[in-house]
Amino acid sequence: MFDVPELKSLELATPDQLTEMIEDLVSYRERIVSDTLAMAQRAKIMKSQALANLEPNLAKIDATLESLRQQKSNSNAD
Repeated sequence: MFDVPELKSLELATPDQLTEMIEDLVSYRERIVSDTLAMAQRAKIMKSQALANLEPNLAKIDATLESLRQQKSNSNAD
């Protein structure tokens, strides 16, 4: 699906690296939603059904984004 650095390695990431990871993951999330909706339209699948199938993956991405943002916030506070 997508590669997420281990939490231990995140502790060593700089704020700039965390920003880059967040931006990449946001871009990836937007791309899979867009691609999924485009494929659903071509396959004549309802948008809600396509998004429902994608939801578990989106939840993982969102949780990872939250973790990265929290880590960035913590590193900026130091």
